[in-house]
Amino acid sequence: MTAWRPRVGVLALQGDVREHARALAVAGTETVEVRRPTELAALDGLVLPGGESTTIGRLLKIFELLEPLRDAVADGLPVYGSCAGMILLARDVLDGRPDQPLIGGLDVVVRRNAFGRQVDSFEADLDVAGVDGPPVHAVFIRAPWVEKAGDAVTVLARVGEHPVAVRQGHLLATSFHPELTGDTRMHELFVEMVQESAAG
Repeated sequence: MTAWRPRVGVLALQGDVREHARALAVAGTETVEVRRPTELAALDGLVLPGGESTTIGRLLKIFELLEPLRDAVADGLPVYGSCAGMILLARDVLDGRPDQPLIGGLDVVVRRNAFGRQVDSFEADLDVAGVDGPPVHAVFIRAPWVEKAGDAVTVLARVGEHPVAVRQGHLLATSFHPELTGDTRMHELFVEMVQESAAG
């Protein structure tokens, strides 16, 4: 009898879709690319990849995914957002466009491009709560940070004083791009969340 493999989608409108799909496959999931509202119903979890948050937000409206995603998050679908995905899950964004569409659900205020522009991209080794082994090598590209977090939000990692990995119940978000390093431990952490959710 084969072990159950959770079905995890990667929002495939823009960004690091293939890289996330590869990491999720290594972490033991059946992985699908998501572009339509009807595809959400069959998922056990969803990844919102890095990319350009205003562009992804605009595409969510065009593809009529924004409201279905808000409903799915409200209904408890486990979601992991990296970089732009963190911005999309936030309840509010600083230094973003005033009309920027957000999915919401995560009780954080994030600052867009907090570490600077593309030329200010950097890498750092981080201790991430809930991730065993050596520090996580994190790649930051025009990355946000969490400016404010609600009481229900657990900070998993920081750069200086700034939270860059957070969890709130079924939602996980990082400022950095774990899909670019070959280290699948952040994806494994998310898959554990998906399995916990499925087990009820």
